[in-house]
Amino acid sequence: MQNRVGARSVQFSSRPKLLSCASTVSRAEGEGPLGSCFDVILEDDKLGAGSFEQAELMMFENTVRLACAKVRLSPSDIGCLLAGDLLNQIITANYGARNLGMPFLGLYGACSTMSESLLIGGMLVDGGYLSPVACVSCSHFSTAERQYRFPLELGTTAPPTSQRTVTGAGCLLVGDALPETPMLSHCVITGATVGKVIDLGITDANNMGAAMAPAACDTIVTHFADTGRRPEDYDLIVTGDLGKFGTEMLHRLLQKQGLGLAGRHVDCGNLIYPPEPKYDCGGSGCGCSAVTLAGHLLPKLEAGELKRILFIATGALMSPTSSLQGESIPGIAHGVVLESNK
Repeated sequence: MQNRVGARSVQFSSRPKLLSCASTVSRAEGEGPLGSCFDVILEDDKLGAGSFEQAELMMFENTVRLACAKVRLSPSDIGCLLAGDLLNQIITANYGARNLGMPFLGLYGACSTMSESLLIGGMLVDGGYLSPVACVSCSHFSTAERQYRFPLELGTTAPPTSQRTVTGAGCLLVGDALPETPMLSHCVITGATVGKVIDLGITDANNMGAAMAPAACDTIVTHFADTGRRPEDYDLIVTGDLGKFGTEMLHRLLQKQGLGLAGRHVDCGNLIYPPEPKYDCGGSGCGCSAVTLAGHLLPKLEAGELKRILFIATGALMSPTSSLQGESIPGIAHGVVLESNK
């Protein structure tokens, strides 16, 4: 297996290309530090729909269509849609695939879905199986809150460790060759590290950062052990979405492993909102790392400002039922290596 590296990592010999990206967010994210980076900022996060769930579906579809339109492709040109969201039975991705008419592989990695889709998409393209593929992840504050916590109408006060679910959708197109009118010409996927489910017994559904940090630590340590690289070999090591508390926990866990990130670590949950009390510990949700990657990081990679990043989206693999039954919260984190060939 020539593409296998170490215990859980792979390298892509054909260096699959990132062809296009698109991002959509609501006003809250648009007013944040990264607001100028996003393609679409919604004035109405309900999009005139009858429910927030229907609005999330519209946001998903529109973002996929925008990513395709940027390189003059139609949904029928896409070899496979790799997508997921936070709702039960990933209904946003399911209905989106129905409406878009694309071949579809539904994914559930919670907030790790963006890196999971890129990992699998890279494998499909590198293996010569399907191209291009659309990697998509999205979430909506109002749908996630009433599914996992409390209806907004209750006005429940969030504890200090909580994070705000990002209303956002990100789509990246990955292929084996650039289209005639490429949007991205210098971004490639060169490798990945498959995550392992890690559970240290966290049961607080309002403390996702603590639940996911151990999985991020495991994936980072494994990636460097598998590849023989060091943090200094990357311009950025990007996690999402640990938030403020989860980031502190990650660094403490890495210190116990004798590993520091040499000041190269950033977390999408810490980047997307301003450091204000109403955002608590930062952002979370499938859309957080997706829009940060599509809107903020890839343009820097395309311009050559960043040469190599390790993108590690993190997910908490619980459900409303498991939380109510007192189950602990397993975490997962997948790593993807993105490089600029400029």
